[in-house]
Amino acid sequence: MREKTIEQKLVKAVKKNDGICPKLTSPGFDGMPDRLVLLPFGRIAFVEVKASGEKPRPLQLARHGMLQQLGFRVYVLDDEKQIGEMLDEIGGDAE
Repeated sequence: MREKTIEQKLVKAVKKNDGICPKLTSPGFDGMPDRLVLLPFGRIAFVEVKASGEKPRPLQLARHGMLQQLGFRVYVLDDEKQIGEMLDEIGGDAE
């Protein structure tokens, strides 16, 4: 499946869960994930979207590690079937 298609499905699913999913752009700081997932109750995660079967580049993996060291969740999404489980993890015990 194409990256753009997976990304559109992610945005739609986040909106359905009362969240927002802005495109993340960071000029001068390459390798950052594609999307920021913001869900109710202060739940946040970064998502790198890839076409089916594709893997992040080394710089992207380095940025993911940096974000994870800061305590953020970072996901690599290459299949629309991963979206539901990912959103459940991010939403966690939001009550």
